[in-house]
Amino acid sequence: MQRFTIPREVYTGDDAIEVLKDLKGTKAFIVIGSERTIKDGTVAKVQGLLKEANMESMVFQGVEHDPSFETVQKGTEALREFGADWIIAIGGGSPIDAAKSMWIFYEHPELEFEKVLTPFSLPKLRQKARFVGITTTSGTATEVTSFSVITNPETGIKYPIADYEITPDIAIVDTSLVMGLPQKLVAHTGMDALTHAIEAYVSTVATPITDALSMKSIEMIASDLVDSFRGEPTARKQMHIAQCLAGMAFSNAILGIVHSMAHKTGKLFNIPHGCANAIYLPYVIQYNAKTAPAKYVEIAKRLGLSGGTDTELISSLVACIKQMNREMNIPTTVEEFGISYEDFTAKLDIFAEEAVNDPCTSTNPRSIDTKTMK
Repeated sequence: MQRFTIPREVYTGDDAIEVLKDLKGTKAFIVIGSERTIKDGTVAKVQGLLKEANMESMVFQGVEHDPSFETVQKGTEALREFGADWIIAIGGGSPIDAAKSMWIFYEHPELEFEKVLTPFSLPKLRQKARFVGITTTSGTATEVTSFSVITNPETGIKYPIADYEITPDIAIVDTSLVMGLPQKLVAHTGMDALTHAIEAYVSTVATPITDALSMKSIEMIASDLVDSFRGEPTARKQMHIAQCLAGMAFSNAILGIVHSMAHKTGKLFNIPHGCANAIYLPYVIQYNAKTAPAKYVEIAKRLGLSGGTDTELISSLVACIKQMNREMNIPTTVEEFGISYEDFTAKLDIFAEEAVNDPCTSTNPRSIDTKTMK
């Protein structure tokens, strides 16, 4: 038996955020990261819409780029004092991930952090509050996923929490909220989304449902990402929808070793997550295609890439991704990013071991061990 879970309601398009005025409740706890969503008026608009719904709101600000358990604890304490029946997270992956974890400990204060790390073991939520994810970047798709990632800032280790209970009740993918994103963020989050879609498509637990979402996302990203990077408004809006489709796919089909490596690269070398995915994706395709070429061939054909044989089609797919990276000024190697050969090789053993043990490795279409990873 296979399961497919996404938010009960997903609102998309310009001004989708307006749906907040129809929420039924008394108090909303709003979680944000930096001041960007305050300065651009998003938070004020959210609070205004909640006021129309006769709801009191409180803003918890300052979730860092890689949210820590300490931040989750502070947010949970504030949430308990406020007593909300809605949690509304606004931003990219970090504030939404942090808010999901706050939700867990708000509902179940008896839980210890170590206990929630066992995949798909959480007790029932929604006894106290429901959850809205409002995404303001086009990549992580955490507004529709069953994942939250919390980081130990001292070690840099990321702890994934995976459970369908933390899939938001409502996802708002408002295309008007991403028009002012900086180019580098568009590039990195866009390639993160492409990696989500491709890895979900070739995953060992992919289903026809996730395949449909993955492939549509791949087609949209291939068509629109570079134009979005260049500031074309329609492409920017299309990318916001495409990343959401990819999120629905990988939340159910999981990922592969591109993400396994990117998770460790951030800690060891401080390469942004989306940038690391963009660097590794072409090389992982070449590795996986040696034993599992079929779905990569399907992707190449759907994108209309050239090639008379499977090998030629896969080469065209790899070339297409590398060309997208070049057009968005993304490095092709970690060395080009600025990591020296000596620094990389000095950390290679721990990098390989941790990447192989990453949860995403288990659904990669080709097996890998530490020796091969190196």
